[in-house]
Amino acid sequence: MATVWHELLESRSQTAADAPALSFKTETLSYGELWAAARRCGSAFAGLGIAREDRVAVFLEKRPETVTAFLGASVAGGAFVPVNPLLKPQQVAHILTDSGARVLVTSAPRLDLLAEVLAQCQDLEHVVVVDGSAAPTGTAAAVHGWTELMRDAATEPPPPGIDVDVAAILYTSGSTGLPKGVVLSHRNLVVGAQSVSQYLENTADDVILSVLPLSFDAGLSQVTTALSVGAHVVLLNYLVPADVPRACARWKVTGLTCVPPLWIQISALEWPDDARTSLRYFANTGGRMPKTILDRLRALFPDARPYLMYGLTEAFRSTYLDPAEVDRRPDSIGKAIPNAEILVVRPDGTRCDPGEPGELVHRGALVSLGYWGDPERTAQRFRPVPGPTTGHRLPELAVWSGDTVVADEDGFLYFVGRADEMIKTSGYRVSPTEVEEAALRTELAVDAVAFGADDPRLGQRIVLVVAPAAGGTLDPDALLAALRSALPGFMVPAEIVVRDAVPRSPNGKYDRPRVRAEYES
Repeated sequence: MATVWHELLESRSQTAADAPALSFKTETLSYGELWAAARRCGSAFAGLGIAREDRVAVFLEKRPETVTAFLGASVAGGAFVPVNPLLKPQQVAHILTDSGARVLVTSAPRLDLLAEVLAQCQDLEHVVVVDGSAAPTGTAAAVHGWTELMRDAATEPPPPGIDVDVAAILYTSGSTGLPKGVVLSHRNLVVGAQSVSQYLENTADDVILSVLPLSFDAGLSQVTTALSVGAHVVLLNYLVPADVPRACARWKVTGLTCVPPLWIQISALEWPDDARTSLRYFANTGGRMPKTILDRLRALFPDARPYLMYGLTEAFRSTYLDPAEVDRRPDSIGKAIPNAEILVVRPDGTRCDPGEPGELVHRGALVSLGYWGDPERTAQRFRPVPGPTTGHRLPELAVWSGDTVVADEDGFLYFVGRADEMIKTSGYRVSPTEVEEAALRTELAVDAVAFGADDPRLGQRIVLVVAPAAGGTLDPDALLAALRSALPGFMVPAEIVVRDAVPRSPNGKYDRPRVRAEYES
C-alpha cells in the first residue's frame, strides 16, 4: 500500500519490472528501469542536500528526465515544483523565489533564457542541466550536468516520509496578482491516482497519451494514474494538432485527455483507422466541452467512452459524468469522483435545494494543504465543512471553490459560473491582473482592464480594454507586439480595445462590471 507517491512506481517495479512504463520519441523505460532512474535521482538530490519537503523545481518540456526528477524529489524526501514550459523568465523567477526552490532542473536552452533573472532566486543552490554542457548562471548556484550527477550519485536517500508530507506545489493563477502555489500532499497524489483510475477503469493494459502540461493537475494526473495501475504513459510535446492522431496510431493509445480547444482542433482532422480503433476512452477537462464537438468525437470514436470532468487544482480532481449519462445530461459535470463529496451551499453554509444555485464545496482526502506561504488566501479558500459539528472530531477543512453550480433532482451537477474574475482560456486559468500589469509595464497604456469573453473555440478569449495617457494616443498593434514578447501565448489578449478612459468606481478602483457592459453593448 503506497503511502508516498513514488511508492506507486516502486511497487509496480517489483511485480512488473519489464512492463513498459514511460515512452518518449524512440525511448521506452520499463517499470524496473524507471524505478532505478528514480532511485539514482533521489540519491543525487540527497547528495545535493535536499531533505524533507525541500523544493526541487523542474522547468522542462515533457521528457523522461522531467518525470524522473519528480520521482527523484520524492525519493529524497523533497517536493517537486513543475514549472509550465511556456512561462516567460520573470514568471519562472517568481515561482522559484516564491517556492524557495533549492534545486532547479532544466535544459541548456532554457537556462540561457533565465540568465537575467536567476540572480533574483536567493534560495537556489544548484542547477541541473539535462542536456548540453553546464554553463555559469550568473548566480552562486552550482551547475551540474544531469548525466554526471546521476552517474556519481552515492548518497543513500532517507526512509520514506508520511502521507501528509508535502509532495508537490502546483502553481496556478489567482484572481489577483502572480500565480499561487497549491500545496499537494502525498496523500492527495496517491488517493487522486486511485480515484481517477477507478472511474476511468484503468488497467495495466492501458496506453495513456500525455498531451497536457505536467504542471497542470490534470496533466500530472495522467502520470500518477498510470503508475497506480501499471499502465504505459507516452509523453508528447505536440507541435501541431495532427501530431496527436499520429501518436495514437503509433502507440495504440487507449486513453486520451484534452482541454476543449485541443479537442476542437483534433476533432476536425482526418483520423486513420489505426489511430482511433484502439481508443477505449476520451476525457475532457479545463472547461465545458461544446455539444457539437462532443457529438463529433463520439462519431469519430464510436467504441470509446466519453468522460466529462471538472477539477480544482486545490482538490486535484472533483467530479466526472458517467459515460452512461452523456446522452441524457451532456451539459452536466456529473457527480463527485470516488472518495470525495461535493456539496452545493448557500452563502450561510446551508445546503441548497435541487435547482437552487450555490457554491461548490469539495471535501475529502483530495483537499490540498493550502497555498504555499499565503495563510490569508488559504483561510479564504480552505474553510470548515459547512453544517453542524458533532463534537467527536476536529473541524474538517474543505475547498470552497468560488464556482457556482446547481444540482438537479438526481444530484447531477451543472456549472453556472465563477464568482471571481478568473479567465478560463484554452484550458488555462489566467489572472486578469497579471495581463493588466504586463500592459502597464509597457508604458503604452496608463489604464488597463482584462476580462474573459465567451468564445466557442477557446472557452473564453482575453479582452483587454486600455487607455493612453491624457491627450495621447495608443497603437493597439504596438501594445500587442509588446505583450507577445512579455507573456506566454495563452495570456496574450485576443482583442485590444482602446478607450479615452477606463471607468472607475467611487472608491477609485476600475469599474469592471461597467467596462464589460460597455464592451458587450
